[in-house]
Amino acid sequence: MLSNSDVHLVSHPLVQHKLSLMREADRSTKGFRELLNEIGMLLCYEVTRDLPLEMVDIETPLMAMKAPKIAGKKLTFAPILRAGVGFLDGMLALVPSARVAHIGLYRDPQTLQAVEYYFKAPHDLSDRTVILMDPMLATGNSASAAASLLRTRGAQDMRFVCLLAAPEGINHFQAEHPDIPIWTAAIDEKLNDHGYILPGLGDAGDRMYGTK
Repeated sequence: MLSNSDVHLVSHPLVQHKLSLMREADRSTKGFRELLNEIGMLLCYEVTRDLPLEMVDIETPLMAMKAPKIAGKKLTFAPILRAGVGFLDGMLALVPSARVAHIGLYRDPQTLQAVEYYFKAPHDLSDRTVILMDPMLATGNSASAAASLLRTRGAQDMRFVCLLAAPEGINHFQAEHPDIPIWTAAIDEKLNDHGYILPGLGDAGDRMYGTK
């Protein structure tokens, strides 16, 4: 995994292979959804790689010992609706005790600005690691707005996970939230005039739910 200025490129062969399958225009809705779930699990491994551990006393069937467990309070996963939910099952399979915050945002087709329509999160996030997730970091407007909403609940330790990022989105997000590192499977070339990532994979939400 390479990193530069708090942008971490997940280069694992399984991640790259599954992303290539998802990019294919003829990939079925079922196949796209399954791949998004699988790649979410793989990205979860990467974004949690450096979580702090503490030594605790346990009993094996043979004797007492000190063993490492994740320190602090439970993680919080924060998918941006709709498409961010595609990551959720895979991540919860690894961390079933995590709490979940749901952030409903849609992109205004004219202004490309994020419009909030739903926000439900644990009351106090100040001492939890929050993993914000959305398959696409395009303009960066939705991710930036979501991070700002999470800050209103006290979130301080946040990480953002996506499948694809555009340079414009990375720049915007880092300008708004320079303390939040980004994990992505690919950094594509640019945005088109409608704010879609090129070469990209289309609208992740529509492809996941078969709505276009």
